[in-house]
Amino acid sequence: MWMTWREAMQTALYGPGGFYARGEPPSRHFRTSARVSPAYAGAMLSLLRHVDAALGRPDRLDLVDIGAGRGELLGELLALIDEAATLAGRDRGLATRIAARAVEIAPRPDGLDPRIRWQAVPPDAVTGLVIASEWLDNIPLDVAELTPDGPRLVLVETESGAERPGPPPRPADRAWMRAWWPLPEPGDRAELGRTRCQAWAGVVRRLSRGLAVAADYGHLRAGRPPWGTLAGYRGGQVVRAIPDGSRDITAHVALDACAAAGRAAGATATVLTTQRQALRALGVTGRRPPLAQAGNDPLGYARALCQASEEAELIDAEGLGGFGWLVQAVGLDLPASLAGFAPLPALGGLSA
Repeated sequence: MWMTWREAMQTALYGPGGFYARGEPPSRHFRTSARVSPAYAGAMLSLLRHVDAALGRPDRLDLVDIGAGRGELLGELLALIDEAATLAGRDRGLATRIAARAVEIAPRPDGLDPRIRWQAVPPDAVTGLVIASEWLDNIPLDVAELTPDGPRLVLVETESGAERPGPPPRPADRAWMRAWWPLPEPGDRAELGRTRCQAWAGVVRRLSRGLAVAADYGHLRAGRPPWGTLAGYRGGQVVRAIPDGSRDITAHVALDACAAAGRAAGATATVLTTQRQALRALGVTGRRPPLAQAGNDPLGYARALCQASEEAELIDAEGLGGFGWLVQAVGLDLPASLAGFAPLPALGGLSA
């Protein structure tokens, strides 16, 4: 069946029997930051503590994970809070004030922490922290290609992945292209991220006060990839982007366009940087333990070495560290650790 890419992605990922709708565990197909190391949850906990303090430690603190997978990140966050309260006396009482919500269309997994509420759509209003790790790249979008007759939507055959030109883009998408992804040469393609901008603006509008964090592979206007980034993932391998429901289908995110949409939706402060820069600012260093520890404390050395390896993967500039981080605040200041970054970095700050 021939469809636009937006229609095909929607059906393949979220339709009846779609890749995500049937509860396919993401860890079977690709590595995510939340699964690589507990240090990722630790960095999010630093942001949550900042929000909590900025809000005056309210009786209820929302913690929302959009595109939650199987709820691993929220589970790790709650476990870290419990551990800090037990071992160090820190965060005492925080767990009782947190309203943790996992937003995911897949069925709730067995064994999930009962404190986590599972729902298919984000809450209408949030006062606290919203996390969207590797969510925007799965928001369905259309693809346009510049032809001698002007830009045309690309149609895809859902069983084979074959493509052919279709109708012109809608006026709203053409306006988005002019602003964010102009096509200079015939054959160049744009992935029409207006749907991602709308989705992110919807997140920011739901924030009464708090922070919203998006982490995804992204690019900036001056360095858009001329032939796009559509890709498939299955069984831990990169495969052709065939929207038949058998694989994840992704495209990198025009994060600068999403940042502008967030500001228009009410964000009062913005940082757009890389995961490497953000996590290092939040204390994730990947630093190896001193070799002398191996003789004095071999088990501790082995644990520290494993932790350093995991953290190094999180901040590897050629891998997960190349993710873009879009952090936007509503009604409060950004954390001091992130506030020193330029609001919109120069070209080259994000992976393409």
